[in-house]
Amino acid sequence: MTFGDHVRALRIAKGISLRELSRRAGIESSYLSKIERGAYDTKPPGEQRILDLARELEEDPDVLLAMAGKMSADLHAIVLSNPQAFASLLRQLKGAPERTIKHVEHVAREVKDGEW
Repeated sequence: MTFGDHVRALRIAKGISLRELSRRAGIESSYLSKIERGAYDTKPPGEQRILDLARELEEDPDVLLAMAGKMSADLHAIVLSNPQAFASLLRQLKGAPERTIKHVEHVAREVKDGEW
């Protein structure tokens, strides 16, 4: 599924018209239409507009950013703080079994909740 396909599916599932979503997210409706259709010459919007779309569609911003081939500024800064370590970690996780990914997600939740 492409970024545009995902945005369209979320929008339709929420019962929001294209014009309404474009108004609420501050994006021209013609541009949003091109994004959803995957027009070959249309680049995904910038980070702030993707965050606005995520808010309006009640989607995880990191999911929309990743689908658009982008990374949030805060994650980018974290990766830049130690690029070799983070690149190695992500490459190792690429082929990891589902149980390992679930364990990583569990650890992330514990850190987030201050339970570590």
